[in-house]
Amino acid sequence: MFMGEYQHSVDEKGRMIIPAKFRDALGTSFVVTRGLDHCLFVYPMSEWSALEKKLKTLPLMKSDARAFTRFFFSGATECELDKQGRVNLPGNLREYAKLDKDCIVLGVTNRVEIWSKSTWEGYFQQSEETFNEIAEKLVDLDFNF
Repeated sequence: MFMGEYQHSVDEKGRMIIPAKFRDALGTSFVVTRGLDHCLFVYPMSEWSALEKKLKTLPLMKSDARAFTRFFFSGATECELDKQGRVNLPGNLREYAKLDKDCIVLGVTNRVEIWSKSTWEGYFQQSEETFNEIAEKLVDLDFNF
């Protein structure tokens, strides 16, 4: 399980250090793709395979399903860590997530998320204001704290 929030930076070559606590769980090879809310999702291969199986079951005749699958898979790339624990993030993914220097790396249960610091701060502030409302909606899904 991934959890926690870490501040890192992307260097001029597009490399970013993955927090040491996440490296073992990610393994030697993992997938980075476009995430929701303009962040990047990072999946260990086992989680990526499970997600791939679920997405394959979406109905091909539904335009929303096709659009989501295209969005998710077209940005996906298999990555590895270098000896310093860095990942080289492709330019198209850095551009999508607006990663230029300062970034935030989050552990979110089965995946890691990479955010630009400014995007994360805006998202967090907005979410913090509605956290109680979100929690109330989760109760409707039979989820209690």
